[in-house]
Amino acid sequence: MHAAFLAALERIVRRDAILRDETELLAYESDGLARLRERPGLVVLPNSAEEVQGVVRACHEHGVAFVARGHGTGLSGGALPVPGAVLIVLTRLNRILDVDIPNQRITVEPGVVNLEVSRSVGPHGFYYAPDPSSQQVCSIGGNVAENSGGAHCLKYGFTVHHVLGVDAVLPDGELVHIGGDLVDTPGPDLLGLLVGSEGTLAVVTRIVVRILRRPETVQTLLAAFDTIDAGGAVVSDLIAEGIVPAAVEMMDALAIRAAEAAVHPNFPPADTVLIVELDGPASEVTSLFDVVVATCRRHGATAIEVATSDEQRARIWRGRKAAFAAMGRVSPNYYVQDGVVPRTRLPEVLSRIRDLERRSGLRIGNVFHAGDGNLHPLICYDERVPGEADKAVEVAAEILSYCIEAGGSLTGEHGIGADKSQYMPTMFAAEDLALMQRVRAAFDPRGLCNPGKVFPTPRLCGEVPGPYRQHPIEAAGLADRM
Repeated sequence: MHAAFLAALERIVRRDAILRDETELLAYESDGLARLRERPGLVVLPNSAEEVQGVVRACHEHGVAFVARGHGTGLSGGALPVPGAVLIVLTRLNRILDVDIPNQRITVEPGVVNLEVSRSVGPHGFYYAPDPSSQQVCSIGGNVAENSGGAHCLKYGFTVHHVLGVDAVLPDGELVHIGGDLVDTPGPDLLGLLVGSEGTLAVVTRIVVRILRRPETVQTLLAAFDTIDAGGAVVSDLIAEGIVPAAVEMMDALAIRAAEAAVHPNFPPADTVLIVELDGPASEVTSLFDVVVATCRRHGATAIEVATSDEQRARIWRGRKAAFAAMGRVSPNYYVQDGVVPRTRLPEVLSRIRDLERRSGLRIGNVFHAGDGNLHPLICYDERVPGEADKAVEVAAEILSYCIEAGGSLTGEHGIGADKSQYMPTMFAAEDLALMQRVRAAFDPRGLCNPGKVFPTPRLCGEVPGPYRQHPIEAAGLADRM
């Protein structure tokens, strides 16, 4: 960093808000995807939207790239630093600015923790619906960047369905307001474009989200099955019946063992557990819940537990939401992938993943939002064993190929980031990627805002797939299309 740029930063933020010491920078080398690491040029911790704007404007004037980061819980390398760039860490922007109960909305800064939104409006009988498993630690700003979902996205949608408006600093330093205070505002949907853009279009500094009234009744069920196919059949039948549960989650045997070791939810020993939750008017929930129980029994459930108290329901969800972190109890390292398949193709894709597990020799735990087909395979490996980390990456790539071949997607909620950018041409044609790049360039013509994310580079497009790919991506063909 040259002296003039550093002097500009010191005029914007306090000197102790600029981190340059190599030891201090170590904490910011990666987000939740720890296998990708890069040392930032320096870290800036602004304390207000005005300071964020000043930092971005200084980066623009001096031609310095920058990356915005929240709490660092992302799993796609979306907040991975760029060599020589500024990492703008937004954790100090953690204030709840306004709680508007009559209009069912709350205004927060990007560093506010997801769960804190529900806690702040809970005494009024409201809550914030998007609930990623990391909601106790992830930030709303990060949720906006990745369009996070969570267990209840089947009924209530993703972050984009709950954000009403944002203040955002564009890559040239201009502060703009996008959206409004209403659910539907006139004009082009720039807000929908920004949510899920993975920090490549702007830095968000203020967010207005809608809150929902707590449902009259919530009922939760845990059912155990001898096969994943049986659990998947329950999900298909429920949706075919016209039932839209608040949440439908599945975990396989390895994920169950990990959760038991970590938080002791007392799940029954099984090949698969299915969690189904209904909410809404009491009469409707009671009637539909009988259908859920009958459907589980019809498909051979070996155990059914119906939560009869808030404590019992919380215990069931604690087991599900601890699954990612709990995998550290059964493996020294693991790699979380994130893909989507149509519900009807779940059994087929899961069968292929189990075959891949046998062929690769790496254990794979499966945790997924069964209602919308969002898979979260957890690939276990030991980085101390030469070649195992690379093998885990190859296995993850093969799982993504299964998702695409089944008519699904590369990501459901974790984003593309730096992790999956090389696979974008497997899902999008060259013309599609070119159009996306033109949209990005309209916001950031100099390419300073979170560069190197989402879109593939020629270096990655030419890589040869590993030996565990059953249906290899033709690298040469991808290179030709770039």
